[in-house]
Amino acid sequence: MAFQLSPGVQVTEKDLTSVVPAVGTSIGGTAGDFIWGPANEVVTISSENELVSRFGLPPIVGTLNRTWFAAASFLAYTNTLKVVRSISSTALNAGATAGVLIENENDYINNHLDGSGSNGIWAAKYPGALGNSLKVSFADSSTFDSNSVASAAVSSGGSGYTEAPTVTFDAAPAGGITATGTATITGDAVSAITITNPGNGYTSPPSITITSSSGSGAIATVTMATDWEYAGQFDYAPLTTAAITASGGSNDEMHIIVIDEDGLFTGTAGTILEKFAGVSKCSGAKDSVGRSNYYKNVINDRSQYIWWTDHPASATTWGNADATIAFDSNQTSAEATVSLTLGVTGVSTSGERQTAFGLFANDELVDVNLIFVGDADALTGKYVIDSIAEVRKDCMVFVSPAAASAVNNTGSEATAIVAEIASYTRSSFAVMDSGWKYMYNRYYDSYVWVPCNGDVAGLCASTDDIADPWFSPAGYNRGAIKNAVRLAYSPNKSERDTLYKAGVNPIVGFPGSGIVLFGDKTMLEKPSAFDRINVRRLFITLEKAIATAAKFQLFEFNDAFTRAQFKNLVEPFLRDVQGRRGIYDFRVVCDETNNTGQVIDSNQFVSDIFIQPAKSINFIQLNFVATRTGIAFEEVGA
Repeated sequence: MAFQLSPGVQVTEKDLTSVVPAVGTSIGGTAGDFIWGPANEVVTISSENELVSRFGLPPIVGTLNRTWFAAASFLAYTNTLKVVRSISSTALNAGATAGVLIENENDYINNHLDGSGSNGIWAAKYPGALGNSLKVSFADSSTFDSNSVASAAVSSGGSGYTEAPTVTFDAAPAGGITATGTATITGDAVSAITITNPGNGYTSPPSITITSSSGSGAIATVTMATDWEYAGQFDYAPLTTAAITASGGSNDEMHIIVIDEDGLFTGTAGTILEKFAGVSKCSGAKDSVGRSNYYKNVINDRSQYIWWTDHPASATTWGNADATIAFDSNQTSAEATVSLTLGVTGVSTSGERQTAFGLFANDELVDVNLIFVGDADALTGKYVIDSIAEVRKDCMVFVSPAAASAVNNTGSEATAIVAEIASYTRSSFAVMDSGWKYMYNRYYDSYVWVPCNGDVAGLCASTDDIADPWFSPAGYNRGAIKNAVRLAYSPNKSERDTLYKAGVNPIVGFPGSGIVLFGDKTMLEKPSAFDRINVRRLFITLEKAIATAAKFQLFEFNDAFTRAQFKNLVEPFLRDVQGRRGIYDFRVVCDETNNTGQVIDSNQFVSDIFIQPAKSINFIQLNFVATRTGIAFEEVGA
């Protein structure tokens, strides 16, 4: 505190209430192919229903649905999953006139917000053929209902015109807008009349007066517009918004509707997905609560299905910030109703999927604890173990054998799976199971083979809920696999011995007990306490929590006070873990013995934390001893 230069009282506070904080231990993560949703972006999902909403239904055919169901399996055990959608280099968002790749919102803002693309006025929100089911339609005062002018047909061109004559329409009734148009002459006769503003509010076709100082005799008749096919979905005809009316402008208001044309989103063709009423063509327009009412911003901020990518070609004043002008109507613009097309899903390669998993690599940006690879190949599994888990050191990776090793490989499963694990980095941050489960697909009333790595990760998360991270997720108490009709491979005792020795955790179907994870080893090959899931997760939890607390010691002095403060911070936390059966004993050393002068002069701070982790029971031996009648058990026991 500052020195006082004259008598007085100075009040200060010191906060000595710091504790080691709780840290997340049950956050899942996966990446893979999906048919919808943002690509190469981390999205947090809390339920299977939300998985459907954000990433679409599982694909109907092929193997793409395996990772989808692995994600759904994880969500059967807990409610926090971070998903990254990987996409093929051939993937495209459906567009109004052409396909375009917009991976996610950041990609849109950086590369498409200015409307410089060539795919037309709209694009599907996300890449994939699913976007081809979308139809977008809009209407303003010119096309909403039949009280505006659609066209004018020249019935007599007259003669003697040396310049285009003036075209005047009868005024619309009070509250309406008078139509306007221009004439075109060919030779000395009027050949066409183009409607520049179709007006609004006509109760019958208006008459046209054609005047000129040169020729005469031209005659044209009016054809009225028909109602917009979605007019019944809105309560009023779009004319001019209140904000633009107050500024002296006109004709800025429009309605927009998004339709599931083919029924791929909802199952019913023609279902209305979204409606946006009374939006404005003026870029400076605001609604009644001060939000932007500019149709581009409204679509980009609120639509779940489309992006804005350009104005209609005929819309010369749309997007103008001047609220005093008369905004173009869309008239007969081809963009008024469009079916989006040329969206492509594609299948991501191993490298593209690794790129998606790579978004989990930065532990400062993404908090994740349980990464499962779904149906990824071994190259992807190795990448996630080597480049993410081994670098972060605060999460675990869960893999399953390839389908070829475990599904319909009768008699050779154990050999194939052992050979497969031998190709991986033998890390204590990785776990391999033996199982593929046969799972009911309720979306298409069928069945699908699904790798069990999502389930094993889910068992770790559910163990956190019912016990603690340092309890084993295996066995009859906490290791029951959910939503499994049967296993592709249920190893017998001899095969379990082979698998477990190699570091593979068997998943076994026991009559009367269900399908159970029957092992809790990590993939670490050397004998160590870290070859067990519960020990590795214990240390991840301790290290993450204590490291989070330790960062508040940065830039403090390395003196006896700071060291004692840190020790008093850590020891109560470890005593709590000990009381919850996570460790047998511990010791914290943080004094002058390990913070020597050299350490202090190097601006370092050292604390040695010794832990005796609790061990899970893997082997039980029961000794039954038969004795003669009358013998004392104390003698036998001795």
